[in-house]
Amino acid sequence: MQDIRLSFVLPALAGLGLLGACQPDSGDDTTMASHPYQPEPYIKLEHPEWTRSATIYQINTRQFTKEGTFRAAESHLPRLRALGIDILWLMPINPIGEKFRKGTLGSPYSIRDYRSVNPELGTFADFRHFVDAAHALGMYVIIDWVAAHSAWDNPLVEQHPEWYERNWKGELTSPEFWDWWDTVDFDYDQPELRAYMIESMKYWVREAGIDGFRCDVVYNVPLDFWNQLRPELDAIKPVFMLAEWEGRDIHAEAFDASYAFKQNRDLQDIVQGRRENIGRLVEYYAWHYGGYPRDAYKLTHVTNHDLNAWDGTQFELFGEALELAIVLSVVNDGMPMIYNGQEAGNEKQLAFFDKDEIEWREHPIGELYRRLFRLKHDTTALWNGAAGAPMVRVFNSDLAHVFSFIREDENGGVFAVFNISPEARSVTIADGPAYGEFRDFFSGELATVDQATRLDLPPWGFRVFVRQPIGANSKLRVGEPE
Repeated sequence: MQDIRLSFVLPALAGLGLLGACQPDSGDDTTMASHPYQPEPYIKLEHPEWTRSATIYQINTRQFTKEGTFRAAESHLPRLRALGIDILWLMPINPIGEKFRKGTLGSPYSIRDYRSVNPELGTFADFRHFVDAAHALGMYVIIDWVAAHSAWDNPLVEQHPEWYERNWKGELTSPEFWDWWDTVDFDYDQPELRAYMIESMKYWVREAGIDGFRCDVVYNVPLDFWNQLRPELDAIKPVFMLAEWEGRDIHAEAFDASYAFKQNRDLQDIVQGRRENIGRLVEYYAWHYGGYPRDAYKLTHVTNHDLNAWDGTQFELFGEALELAIVLSVVNDGMPMIYNGQEAGNEKQLAFFDKDEIEWREHPIGELYRRLFRLKHDTTALWNGAAGAPMVRVFNSDLAHVFSFIREDENGGVFAVFNISPEARSVTIADGPAYGEFRDFFSGELATVDQATRLDLPPWGFRVFVRQPIGANSKLRVGEPE
């Protein structure tokens, strides 16, 4: 097994220019390419080029506007583009089942028809207009797809009962271990079900012009189905696929991105007092670099529809550490996501099965995200997967509470320091790749980091320093508009 410590040690050596000295001479490239033990790339799919620096915004269409329609949501597109959003993820747009429905309006994840639009949201033409408007602004659109189960009153239940799972009594069954009684499980041992589902997904790419899918409960569908699906979608157009799951193997042939669930949970544990130090959070990054292929995208988020509905608002989840959580989600190695309303400082848990409109307003969180997304777009070291630079851990004098790292390439980079504790901390920085000249991202002031530097960090405080590429003469931008 690879020593997970190497994920921090080797990049650090590379940053110091020492890696080549401790590696054997690679010799002739042709010889290496023909070596029987030459490593092969684990990821076989190709990410669309437009995903390399992309950010994601999740839209709960029902709650997004007073009208709760595609047409009303479309009016927000210029604002979202100005915020720095590249990919729009819409929660399921299909008609919702009525049998065993939860609440007044039901769960969007109980699908009654895979090839039509929920009339509460608008028409197919309205949706296509939304997609075209997003494209015109340089954004891309993915939709939520629920392949694991359907609504009980989906016509497929009557037309193809053999496509569904059975319980020990031979009856159709809802997903085991969950309270999703408004859905019934598919049986992916059935080839005709697979053909139907793949053709349904191709329909939305081909006819509606969407750019990919966020796939729900990926783990409840066999991996070989997702591997069968991806090349058929890519044959229509290059698509982006996001998995609601956290696993290495889905990245090889099917999915561009998966959730960073553990990163979010570990940070919550510290903020909410369940852990006294940052050991588990650091372990997440070691696990990421030791266990995942370099070009696997991890979705880093503060909240989403599930967390907001069932666990608490962003303020309840992270309290005084909310800004720290937001900054870390953008500058760490990950593809950052906003759930609708975060930028407006939404202070309520949005109802899941009933209407509960977001109250829109200007808020400092929106400005924080805007500046951070500008930094991400402008700084290639912060791009996604192998297009960006890996995190190199920077050691400091309080490793139990202060997490510091640098991400840097030939175009410059970012040195970030986070006091992930409820007490003020003062730290010095160990010798390494973070020494040098920077500009403070938030204040714009010049800063030198060396052995004499002491950083005073308030509770849940952080510093982000931006470095120009070597030899650059232009004034460094610090997230302000041109």
